[in-house]
Amino acid sequence: MADHPHVPLAGGARDPRLDFFRGVSLVMIYMNHVPGTFYENLTSRNYGLSDAAEGFVFMSGCAAALAYGPKLKDGLNWPGIRKCWGRAWLLYLVHIFISAWAIAIAAGATLWFGGGEMLKHNAFGPLTETPLAFLVGIATLGHQLGYVNILPMYAVLLLWAPFLIRLGQRKPMGLLAFTIGLWALAGWFGLDLPNYPFDGGWFFNPFSWQLLFSLGILTGLFLRRGERFVPIWKALIVPAVIWLVFCAFWAQSPDLQAQFGHVIWTILQYDVPRFLVDFDKTYVSGPRLTHFLALAYILSLPWLVPSIAASRVMKPIRTMGKQGLQVFALGTVLAIFSQAVKTSHPGGFWQDTVLILGGLGLQWALAAVREHIKPHPTAPKAAGV
Repeated sequence: MADHPHVPLAGGARDPRLDFFRGVSLVMIYMNHVPGTFYENLTSRNYGLSDAAEGFVFMSGCAAALAYGPKLKDGLNWPGIRKCWGRAWLLYLVHIFISAWAIAIAAGATLWFGGGEMLKHNAFGPLTETPLAFLVGIATLGHQLGYVNILPMYAVLLLWAPFLIRLGQRKPMGLLAFTIGLWALAGWFGLDLPNYPFDGGWFFNPFSWQLLFSLGILTGLFLRRGERFVPIWKALIVPAVIWLVFCAFWAQSPDLQAQFGHVIWTILQYDVPRFLVDFDKTYVSGPRLTHFLALAYILSLPWLVPSIAASRVMKPIRTMGKQGLQVFALGTVLAIFSQAVKTSHPGGFWQDTVLILGGLGLQWALAAVREHIKPHPTAPKAAGV
């Protein structure tokens, strides 16, 4: 993804595109996590088959390669592995923190504001039906609340990350073959981690989502060397643009959705594996995957996006992207709070505006404060301040 081939990324340096797109993903995730507002119509999922979650996981793979790759370049070692696993543990702790606040918000809305409807959705049911099993499930990650379920998958992927990164450093095509093969096996046989107390598996299936994470790792490893993992080819650009335009019409047209829904149903009658043709987010199904890959490829081209990502006006977005975990945690708690407000008091456009823009403002403020009091180690120091 580098703009100038064979110009390595300096040690510790940051590519502004990574922070920019991570920040954009966080903004869209927050909007999507407060359903029923005008603003959720502005996010990418309304104009294609994938959404911000795919981008978030892909860029997490890029960031993991850039952060931990140098520590593993001479082989697997305990300090490098410990870094990855320590981050995974932090993600678990943040997830438990977010889950506790989500439960507290839903309980408070029910107790004091007539928001009991919250407990009927987003997997809150066992909280009142089987509370002991619910608590076991929360602690063991077997039960994940709606809108609070991406960090467990990310934590599991970070447990694999040292081995994926090392394989990518030694045999990039070996990692590509492995990750595609595991994705296919998971989709074909329904491999997933188990839920408890509900039946079934994780909504964000690590065995499937590792494909996007590993593709991010490969992109990050090549970026560190100043190269592109996927070259700039007209033979790829043209079909990628055509597919993105078609998906945008598809997402906006009920008629197209009905027609192609019938086509997909017909294909499935011939025992074609479901994960190749349907829209299942759990298994990163074929249409979602190809849409995201086309979008990522077009956005990685060096002709316009880099200057936008690095521009002064986009600094607030980059700041949010740099502080991704903290912003995501606050955004998730604020989204659950906003859901509670809308459940107890539906309001209208102006209330939604306060909830969305106010929530984003608080997330940016947190990121800006953290950037000010504890700047990133590679951030330039302000002279004379």
